[in-house]
Amino acid sequence: MAVRVLLVDDSKTTRAFAAAALEAGGDVEITEAATGIEALKLLPRQQFDLVITDINMPDINGLELIKFTRTHEDYKNTPVLIISTEGRDTDQRRALELGANEYIIKPFEPDQLVAAVRRHLSRY
Repeated sequence: MAVRVLLVDDSKTTRAFAAAALEAGGDVEITEAATGIEALKLLPRQQFDLVITDINMPDINGLELIKFTRTHEDYKNTPVLIISTEGRDTDQRRALELGANEYIIKPFEPDQLVAAVRRHLSRY
């Protein structure tokens, strides 16, 4: 059974790069969202095993998306990984305090993303 991942980033290039890395790493079904609003519309429609999100997006940012997942009964235990160009310690600390499981700074290597997913999903 494929791992279901919601991949949220306003950069089509980043989504394509991350999706390719994840597909090469294991059996995965990826649903993409270009904005936080799109992600919020997709979350109630199906159960995801993992959420990967950028922080900086034009509408609802990744931090707000983390807050939603951590307060929603269906997603409060779902691993959330951040991929972001924001590399300051304060940005990372804030995301982790809100409930992100891991923070990956862009640019990242495909193996780095795959390893992070494997740390949080044993069946990937």
